[in-house]
Amino acid sequence: MAALAGANVIYGAGMTESGVTFDCAQLVMDDEWAAMIKQVIGGVRVDAEMLMLDDIKKVGPFGDFLSLESTYRFMRAQSNPRIADRRVREEWQADGATDAYARAHARALEILETHKPEPLDPDIARQVHEIVERADRERGVA
Repeated sequence: MAALAGANVIYGAGMTESGVTFDCAQLVMDDEWAAMIKQVIGGVRVDAEMLMLDDIKKVGPFGDFLSLESTYRFMRAQSNPRIADRRVREEWQADGATDAYARAHARALEILETHKPEPLDPDIARQVHEIVERADRERGVA
C-alpha cells in the first residue's frame, strides 16, 4: 500500500530484531517480496495482446480460459516466485514440505557459493579508492 501511495524506499531488507541481526535467508525472502511490490507498482499493461480479445471470442461465455496458452504465459509473467510455494498441499508434502525460510536459506547458500560478481571497471575502482583515501585523510585515519 505504501508503494502504491508513492513510497520508493524499501528499508531493512535482510534485517531482523529491529535491525540488530542480519539474516541472508530473510534477505532472499525480502528480495522476492520487493520484486512483487515492483510488479504491482509497474501497473497493468493494456494492449491488444494482453486483452486477448480473440481468445475471449473463441472461448465465449462460461468457457475455460485457464487452459489457454496465453493465460498461462501471462500468469507466469505476472508472478513467478522462487520462495513462496503455491503448489497444492499434496505436491508440497511429497517434495519435502519445506517452509519458506528453509527454501530461502537454501537459496542464500546457493548464491553465496556460486555468485561471481562482475569486476569493477578499473577507472571506477581507482576513483573509489581515491575517495576512501581522501576520507581517511580528512578524518585522520590514514
